[in-house]
Amino acid sequence: MKKAPKFVEGGSPAPESILWLLLTGEYPDQSQLADLKLDMRERSRIPQETVNLIKSFPKDMHPMSQLSMGMLALQPMSTFAQHYRQGVSKGKYWEAMFDDCINVVSKVSTVAALIFNNCYNDGKDLPEIDANSDYAAAFAQMIGYNTEEMYELMRLYIVIHMDHEGGNVSAHSCRLAGSALSDPYLSFSSCMNGLAGPLHGLANQECLRWYLEFREKYGKHWNHDDIKEHLKYTLDSGKVVPGFGHAVLRKTDPRFTHQLEFGLKNFPEDNLIQLVKACHDIIPVELPKLKASVANPFPNVDAASGALLMHFGINQFDFYTVLFGVSRSFGVMSALLWDRALGLPIERPNSVTVEGLRALCEEKSKQ
Repeated sequence: MKKAPKFVEGGSPAPESILWLLLTGEYPDQSQLADLKLDMRERSRIPQETVNLIKSFPKDMHPMSQLSMGMLALQPMSTFAQHYRQGVSKGKYWEAMFDDCINVVSKVSTVAALIFNNCYNDGKDLPEIDANSDYAAAFAQMIGYNTEEMYELMRLYIVIHMDHEGGNVSAHSCRLAGSALSDPYLSFSSCMNGLAGPLHGLANQECLRWYLEFREKYGKHWNHDDIKEHLKYTLDSGKVVPGFGHAVLRKTDPRFTHQLEFGLKNFPEDNLIQLVKACHDIIPVELPKLKASVANPFPNVDAASGALLMHFGINQFDFYTVLFGVSRSFGVMSALLWDRALGLPIERPNSVTVEGLRALCEEKSKQ
């Protein structure tokens, strides 16, 4: 994060620079970053028929369904699909895939902004964006936010949610579909369908709801004892405390730390940010006392992102996962391109027999 090129001195990393890093293993210099920024702005345009399609979606259709369908509507533009039909050699799959991957990352922000306006702004047209705007600033403008503070938040949000490894549902869904040589548009739609699941992409919403329920109960003049009481109430109700604990990490998620630092730096008086900070200080200490089986009581990335979005008035919870999807495109498209460059084969999960399942159950019952 510290070494990444930035558009603001001392600010958030430029998402374009992290994309370059994922694709090449190195950060771009300022000239390369400027060229990539301009190229992605030019690629962000989508055909009018896709714009019309998205505007035709029912406004009560879930934004993630609209995102998946909107990206699928762009699939006829796939360079890889065209080259594959023409008989491109395996050694050149990645070359045809490259154009698609950059296009998917560039265009998904435009699709997402159209969905935002379709659902929440009476389907109004997107505003004209300065061609010199970087990716995050252009996206913020398209959904109606025109402040440098919001541009910086979007840069940070996109960078920390890229996550390109294959250990989560959305990233693995993309690579699984891509292993069958599905083009990047088809693969990314698979990724979004996995991200839409309530056990995956909705975690930040659940965290924010927990904070808001707490404030509704205790008001804005809460104290640390109130947090301890609400923590116990949550556990006694048979629920988990959303945002605390992670399947892999065994310490405070650094992505959470970056978000909290951003909030404390830019709007330290925000009551919700103060609550996030207090929970960060209290819950990891108190949670193991109340539930001894908790091995990882530390906050993860989802414990802060919703509070930052709420500060700017983005209270459309169903859109949070779309924001997540825009960010994730950088990581999963980079990984998909590397899969084709490395010539990785189709994924084939192992199969099991009924007899094998019975034997496994019998073994487990004896333990």
